[in-house]
Amino acid sequence: MTRFIAMLAAMLLSLAALPAHAAVLITFWSHEFGNHFPHAFFTLRGTPDAGGEPVDLNYGFTPKAITPAILFGPVAGRIDIAKRGYMDGSDAQFSLVLTDAQYASILRLVDEWDEKKGDGTYRMNTRNCVHFTQEAARRAGLTQVEFPGLMKKPRSYLKAVATANATQVTVIDRHGKEYLASLEAERKPVVPSAINAPAAPAAPLAVN
Repeated sequence: MTRFIAMLAAMLLSLAALPAHAAVLITFWSHEFGNHFPHAFFTLRGTPDAGGEPVDLNYGFTPKAITPAILFGPVAGRIDIAKRGYMDGSDAQFSLVLTDAQYASILRLVDEWDEKKGDGTYRMNTRNCVHFTQEAARRAGLTQVEFPGLMKKPRSYLKAVATANATQVTVIDRHGKEYLASLEAERKPVVPSAINAPAAPAAPLAVN
């Protein structure tokens, strides 16, 4: 009986360690206007269906220097990787599961907008962080992504996309710190409690 309990505990532990999704989940985020960019970005979490190492990535697009020049014409831009503190102060708007082909296409998008691998030009009116997330949403399979009047309003834009594609996305609408904490809680392995395990049979008493 003791050996069976040990085997059961090991099996439960291995199941608890598996990712919640056997695919990559893309989540779109917004950040209220301030002195830091980007104000729209996305995260990639999970494991590709084809297998491999789990991924935990995030990407946004931002001007390399925040100066008045961004108001008057094209400037140098770059792919931005948000730090945890920035994500804590942002808002997770919605998510959806990617196929491996969609995931690969979004990684190509990152390279295409990277200053070293592609075109890193930032244009406030036509190639900003919202345009970057718009193209990611399109490559993720969403069809209703055109909202011309919202391309300088990250939160409003992403909420409009979520509403227009309601049957394809999962609305999150949670503050970043709370949402990330919930993800971390889900990933913690569940160790079977020894308190609830059946007691091992007592050894027979020796008879003199």
